[in-house]
Amino acid sequence: MAEARLHDPQTLYRHWEHEQWNPWAIDLATDRAQWRNGLSAEDKGLVAWALASLMVAEERITTQFAGLVMAADSEEEATFLATQQVDEARHMQFYARVQAEVIAEPETIAVHVARSRAQLGEPFRAIFDGTLTSAHDRLAADPRDAAAKVDFVTTYHLVIESTLGLTAFQFITRYLRDQGVLPGFVEGYGRVHHDEQRHIGYGVWFLRESVARDPELGDRVRQTLRKLLPAVAGALAPPDREGTDWEALGASAEEIRGFALGGLSRRLHVVGVPLDTL
Repeated sequence: MAEARLHDPQTLYRHWEHEQWNPWAIDLATDRAQWRNGLSAEDKGLVAWALASLMVAEERITTQFAGLVMAADSEEEATFLATQQVDEARHMQFYARVQAEVIAEPETIAVHVARSRAQLGEPFRAIFDGTLTSAHDRLAADPRDAAAKVDFVTTYHLVIESTLGLTAFQFITRYLRDQGVLPGFVEGYGRVHHDEQRHIGYGVWFLRESVARDPELGDRVRQTLRKLLPAVAGALAPPDREGTDWEALGASAEEIRGFALGGLSRRLHVVGVPLDTL
C-alpha cells in the first residue's frame, strides 16, 4: 500500500483536484436519531471518546501546519501542501458538525475542542499539545532547517496521520459498521480517510527522498520515533483502560497495537529506516 502511494507532490496535487467533497452534504439525520435513542450508555461513552480524539486531533493538525508550507522546497510541493491545509480545515469542520448536530449542541469549534480535550488522556495530549506544537514552532522559526522538517513530517505524517490515524479509522469504522450505527459519520470519515491516504503518501515520499539524499537524517526519524512511541501506545487506549490487557471498539489491545505497529513497520521500510534499527 505504501509503495502505491509514493507519488510526487505534483501528482498528488492533480489527484486532489479530482477528489473534492463537501462536509455539509453528508446526511446526519439517522446519526442524530440513533445517538438519542439507539445506543447504550456504554456504547455512547466509547464512541464519544473516539469522536473526541478525532475532534482534538484535527484541530491540532489544522492549526499546526503553516510552518511546513513555508518549508516547501519547490512550487509543486508548496501547491500540494496548501491543498493538505485545506483538507485539514474541511475535516475539522466535519467533526465539529458531528459534534454540533449529533453528539452535543451547536457551538463554536473552540468549544467543541475544549469539551473533547477533557475526555482524552495525557499520552494523547503529550503528542498533540506537546511534541507536535514544538516541532511546528521549530520549523516555523527556520523553514530551511532540513532536520526540523524531517522531525515535523515524522511526527505529523508518520506518527499522527499514519500510525494513530489509520489505526483509529480501522477500528472505529469497523465497530460502527458492526453495530449498524452512525452511517453519516462513517461516510464522512471514509472521505477523511481517503484524503489522509494522500497526505501520508506525501510524508513517506518526502522522508524517503530526504533519507536517500542524506542518510544522517534517518537518525532524526529514529530519534523522533523513540521519543513518541511510548505515548503512541498510551494514546491508542481509552483513558479508563489500564495496563496492556484491555479491549476497546470490539478489539483487544494486542490487535490494535499490532495493527498500528505493522503499518508503521511497512512505511519505515519504504522510507529506508527499518523498525528494527530504532
